[in-house]
Amino acid sequence: MRGTLAPGSPDYVYLPFEVPPHTAELRVSYAYDRPSVPAGTPGNALDIGLFDERGTEVGGPGFRGWSGGARTEFFVRADDATPGYLPGPLRPGTWHIALGPYTVAPQGLSYEVTVALTRGEPGRTPAPGYPPSRARGRGRDWYRGDCHLHSWHSDGRRTPGEIAALARAAGLDFLNSSEHNTSSSHAHWADAAGEDLLVMLGEEVTTRNGHVLALGTEPGTFVDWRYRARDGRWGRFAREIRAAGGLVVPAHPHATCLGCAWKFGFAEADAVEVWNGPYTPDDEVTLAAWDARLVASVRQGRHGGPGWLPAMGGSDAHRAPDAVGLPQTVVLAEDLTREAIQEGLRAGRSYVAESRHVGLALGATGPDGRRAGIGERLAVAADTPVTVRLGVTGAPRCSVRFVTDQGAVFTSGPLPVSGSGSVQWRTTAGHAAYVRAEVRHEAALGPAGGGAMAAFTNPVFLGTT
Repeated sequence: MRGTLAPGSPDYVYLPFEVPPHTAELRVSYAYDRPSVPAGTPGNALDIGLFDERGTEVGGPGFRGWSGGARTEFFVRADDATPGYLPGPLRPGTWHIALGPYTVAPQGLSYEVTVALTRGEPGRTPAPGYPPSRARGRGRDWYRGDCHLHSWHSDGRRTPGEIAALARAAGLDFLNSSEHNTSSSHAHWADAAGEDLLVMLGEEVTTRNGHVLALGTEPGTFVDWRYRARDGRWGRFAREIRAAGGLVVPAHPHATCLGCAWKFGFAEADAVEVWNGPYTPDDEVTLAAWDARLVASVRQGRHGGPGWLPAMGGSDAHRAPDAVGLPQTVVLAEDLTREAIQEGLRAGRSYVAESRHVGLALGATGPDGRRAGIGERLAVAADTPVTVRLGVTGAPRCSVRFVTDQGAVFTSGPLPVSGSGSVQWRTTAGHAAYVRAEVRHEAALGPAGGGAMAAFTNPVFLGTT
């Protein structure tokens, strides 16, 4: 199948082909031209996927796999498939290759797709085995995890087993599988999980108007990605994620890559990924935008409701040298189960740290001894004195600052070379509707940003509303 796509082509183009009865294997390869383009002009980039005889309707049942631009060929059989694709019956009927012209050069994009069908007796589709939804925990405790990871089931290069080994080395208790636009990895994590590592299953729903993590969905859940903000479809798929037991988490909302910035708003979000991979100016912008939403939410008295969005982080690691667990989200959960981790994330009982070595303990205490921790509220009158204390480990020569709805109100000197210390500050609920903490390195990001982040917390709320 050959053709040429012009600039301004639809987001997705579907090429029909017939699968006859008694087909044992379907194999696809493709290529496209890459003409030279003027400086600053995107060249050709073409993604690919597959839909079976059940059709290409958005949100329909026909999805059979997606590899984006990561592969030039793939196969599907009843008993096996290329990573990114789902094994299963090759039923007769009209199937479709899905082409996604990510960028098109001014000269257009010429493609050639070859589909090879092998006749024979189909193999037997194995029953999928999924990782358990709990691991051996420590009861109510702080658990470390990485909720944004890619294996060779999308555009990563590591196997699930390799990722799990790196997660254990990074001191993680849990991780979330988040492949681009496919659930194919879900059935390949059982051997990598274990009593010491909880593996949650999800997807990075990668639209042309931003990416969102479906975090901790039921095994086998696939969430469609073929829509833009202007289509008005996003609410439906956010509800599908929740109906499948997952959290809705916009990923790297201010990333500068084409199609990466989040355009759907945050009304449907359960949390937001503020820190993505090694800390960069993009993360600093996201942090500032998240803090602005915090200010708006407390002014509207909406703690615990719409508007208060907890922050989290994820490595978005794809291949070496990407570090699994940089950063990691540290969650206070009742146990090491999918539901308990999700509840801790949803409640904002969490902080984000650059490694297993960095630990934080933030709390606010009233004169009567009552205390509230991260993601909680200390109910006190507006003029009641409150003592805020942060304990830090593993952050040598880092500075600490407390941030409220008024901005950065207190900054300490550097911690000792041991990396451990505590910082204390006094305020009232009348002066601070919330307090959150940042621990930063000495190296400066810029005049506004200060040093690169070592860790930051979700807020402790102060006051009666």
